[in-house]
Amino acid sequence: KVAKRKINDNERLTYLLSVTFTFFQLSPQPQYIEERLTLYTKLKAEHDALMAERAAKDSKPIKVTLPDGKVVEAESWKTTPYKVACGISQGLADNTVIAKVNNSVWDLDRPLEEDCSLQLLKFDDEEAQAVYWHSSAHIMGEAMERVYGGCLCYGPPIENGFYYDMFLENNEGVSSNDFPCLESLCKKIIKEKQPFERLEIKKETLLEMFKYNKFKCRILNEKVTTPTTTVYRCGPLIDLCRGPHVRHTGKIKALKIHKNSSTYWEGKADMETLQRIYGISFPDPKMLKDWEKFQEEAKNRDHRKLGREQDLFFFHDLSPGSCFFLPKGAFVYNTLIEFIRSEYRKRGFQEVVTPNIYNSKLWQTSGHWQHYSENMFSFEVEKEIFALKPMNCPGHCLMFDHRPRSWRELPLRMADFGVLHRNELSGALTGLTRVRRFQQDDAHIFCSMDQIESEIKGCLDFLRTVYDVFGFTFKLNLSTRPEKFLGDPEVWDQAEKQLENSLNEFGEKWVLNPGDGAFYGPKIDIQIKDAIGRYHQCATIQLDFQLPIRFNLTFVSHDGDDKKRPVIIHRAILGSVERMIAILTENYGGKWPLWLSPRQVMVVPVGPTCEEYAEKVKQEFHSSGLMTDVDLDPSCTLNKKIRNAQLAQYNFILVVGEKEKTSNTVNVRTRDNKVHGEHSVEECIKRLKQLKTSRCRNAEEEF
Repeated sequence: KVAKRKINDNERLTYLLSVTFTFFQLSPQPQYIEERLTLYTKLKAEHDALMAERAAKDSKPIKVTLPDGKVVEAESWKTTPYKVACGISQGLADNTVIAKVNNSVWDLDRPLEEDCSLQLLKFDDEEAQAVYWHSSAHIMGEAMERVYGGCLCYGPPIENGFYYDMFLENNEGVSSNDFPCLESLCKKIIKEKQPFERLEIKKETLLEMFKYNKFKCRILNEKVTTPTTTVYRCGPLIDLCRGPHVRHTGKIKALKIHKNSSTYWEGKADMETLQRIYGISFPDPKMLKDWEKFQEEAKNRDHRKLGREQDLFFFHDLSPGSCFFLPKGAFVYNTLIEFIRSEYRKRGFQEVVTPNIYNSKLWQTSGHWQHYSENMFSFEVEKEIFALKPMNCPGHCLMFDHRPRSWRELPLRMADFGVLHRNELSGALTGLTRVRRFQQDDAHIFCSMDQIESEIKGCLDFLRTVYDVFGFTFKLNLSTRPEKFLGDPEVWDQAEKQLENSLNEFGEKWVLNPGDGAFYGPKIDIQIKDAIGRYHQCATIQLDFQLPIRFNLTFVSHDGDDKKRPVIIHRAILGSVERMIAILTENYGGKWPLWLSPRQVMVVPVGPTCEEYAEKVKQEFHSSGLMTDVDLDPSCTLNKKIRNAQLAQYNFILVVGEKEKTSNTVNVRTRDNKVHGEHSVEECIKRLKQLKTSRCRNAEEEF
């Protein structure tokens, strides 16, 4: 058929892929697929009969309240959210990804059971995106079973897309060469509009259904604590899943498989090796194209690529997860720390230096040994167990406790740039964003309960000052008391009220995350937004009522009570300095602002007769505290030298010729080729120092 008519390139590719894919799928298909489906079909028939009987016998009128307050009449066990949506408009029904019933996500085709509130969520809602990507993972999972025949493990939505893990016998791997064929099968599954079906099944029946898959059996035995749980079916795939899902596979309009890697079962290095495949999907092909452009931009800004090109840092196999900062990278590192130090001096923080190694007894007192010891580097010394510190707070508690404290000393603000180590899995190490050795702009504020509000205001003002310098916008979330918490509810209420007051007075928009606080205190989460729209969690403001109890920290109050407990505020603004350097590198795309730039000034002589003067100028700028280089390469023309300096992202390029040499001046231009003309050396140094000291973001324009 194809040979008898003219076909375009896309049709030819699709045809070739479909032919290739016929050979690529396993034939026959794994036996477990048919056996699983046979058992499911029997159980589904029984369930459908039961639901029909319930709808006939137990159905009654119910009221469904929409977000605008409008009440819709419905019937329990018959009316679905999709029917309600259709009653409003077919367009709304078609664009709704998932429902939310009484504030819990709910399948669109699952009947409503009682009076309820109903929200209809579109793809622009974060919860709807998670459902959309979870459903897409199931589509990919179906394709993976048909191609590889292995055991599916976890297949969750993630921040941007989804992945599925699969166990393959004999350490077989997955190749990126497989992606076109997998995508082709996913498209076929999407075209079939396979409905997502939900079915609640007894645990023992599920153990029989998934007897071929030891990983699903582990989940059932170790994670499922109820007599029944749910599975979802699309096509031949039946998977353990809480759901919910989109109505059918046809709701996924554009899907791309873009990455694969190896991992371990539940991230544990001593467990089985799994193959992980990542994907992304959208309800509009244009959104996928935009995502691909964004990925290309992010790739060009990747801090690992720019760090290598700009000679900032590198990693070595002999010390995995520990970065080697070269001179120019060390300049950025130290400049960031000095920036925070300068703010500490203004804000009443006192910098301390604490040990790197502690006896494990310290971590037992703090509680970290019980919950975090596997993430610590520990070793034996004289028959005692010691460990490298993964955080500073226990050491600061020892400092607070080393002598009696008075209310007059509070708030006591301790800052520490100490080196920290965390034993991250080697497979999780990712450039500067996930490392084993790092430093934080870590500080702990020891204060009384009535000082919380003013201290939080100070922390918020501090982070705004720092993020304004970087050019970051940010969003704030207040996370309050979780179900499982320690301490007095009244203390929590009082503290949460003070956090709320601080946030309201701060004047920035914030969102409440009820129940999302740590078990030891409420917190404010801060996410910064970078130049290409990505959000990063860096700053932390965390209240802690428990560490003072565990270390029995007390102070003498103004009325003489010597058993008064302080509250600890954990706070960081940069977070890990390493991670912040990664974020800033990508945010600026390697075009560092003058104050932070490891290449601030390049002096370029017009010819050999001006080289001595160029060296003299370079030395003057260098002696004034500016990162300055001179290009004396005889093989390059003047224009080539200027262009090289611009490509290397030198903020300012100073051209010197006979005229400048005679008048002790420099001809100033920028990396973006803005020409500022001739200025005296003294005047130029003074202006650049002003711009550097003020941490101006666009010094090249402001000069």
